[in-house]
Amino acid sequence: MAKLNFKKGETVQVIAGEEKGKQGRVLTIMFNDRRAIVEGLNMISKHTKPNAENQQGGIVKQEASIHLSNLMLVDPGTGEPTRIGRKRDNNGKLVRYSIKSGEIIK
Repeated sequence: MAKLNFKKGETVQVIAGEEKGKQGRVLTIMFNDRRAIVEGLNMISKHTKPNAENQQGGIVKQEASIHLSNLMLVDPGTGEPTRIGRKRDNNGKLVRYSIKSGEIIK
């Protein structure tokens, strides 16, 4: 199974599509679908019936998923999008690092 470059809570930038250039925090990753939901991006209008949670019903704005190939991790140090590599640290543990800056990503 392939490894993912992102984790929940990390900042990513959209590199393709309607939201290109925008950044947001990863809320959810759908591993099997290779998609992620990013906070405030790819908003859709969903029509909902009245229920216990939403007494009125109506139209609700919410985030839709974005394919992982259209996202790139933002380097915490520089604030710019970067590719991710993997290498072993001094303890022999596999860690992610930024290809651009060479810094380890925690």
